[in-house]
This record gives sequence, structure tokens and C-alpha cells, in this order.
Amino acid sequence: MTETTTDKPGISAAIIVQDDRVLMVRRAVKEGELMWQFPAGAIEDGETAEQAAVRETLEETALTVEAIKLLGERIHPKTGRLMSYTAARILEGEARVADDEELDAVAWVAHAEISKYVPYGLFGPVQEYLDGALPR
Repeated sequence: MTETTTDKPGISAAIIVQDDRVLMVRRAVKEGELMWQFPAGAIEDGETAEQAAVRETLEETALTVEAIKLLGERIHPKTGRLMSYTAARILEGEARVADDEELDAVAWVAHAEISKYVPYGLFGPVQEYLDGALPR
């Protein structure tokens, strides 16, 4: 039996820009080609995508953030999961690996470096947001 995207909860990612860089995290266990990605995790029952992005960021990186706006949703081409992307800003904290079972590194990535971390490209609305938020 093949899994469909409705067999698992949606995933919500936080797009966090600070000091002309975007926060990326490296998963301790690779998901196929996915190694570096944005802080993200499953949306829990009763949670909005924005709330999940805020919670997952705190759990994974120890950063307290607030959601600015939902950038978009799609079925991820590599995982088949429903993905939501939320722009967020830091309220307090310094990014670090807070959940060492899930992550093994965090990085602040400049616009020109994004393709090294995500060689298959970003979701259009996320790329557009970062094009406007990061210097090239």
C-alpha cells in the first residue's frame, strides 16, 4: 500500500531572516536528498501552520519567534508531504541545536549560498520572499 499525503500530518516550516541571512538546520537523519532545511515539524491537532512553525523553531533551535505571515503551501516534491511555509521574526534567543535527536547543525545562510544548501531549489513563494528580504 502506498502512503498518501493525508496519511501523515502536514509539516510547517519557519523562514527566519536576521542580519541578512536565513536560518537553516541540518537534520541528524537525512530525509532522502533533504539534509539542510528550514526549522520545521509536524502540525499538531488544533494548531495552525503558523503556530506549528513557531513551536518547532523553539523546540529545534531554542529561538522564540513570532509568525509574520504564511508564505504558501504545497505538496513537497521530495517527500510527498503537505508543507506550509511561514515567515517569522526572532523575539529572543540565539540559534543553536536544541534538539540533538533531530538536528546536528544550524547555519545562517546568505542569499548566494542557498543553492549550496538546497541544490534542488526552493518553493517559489519562499524564494520570492528571500529575494526581497536578503541582499544579493
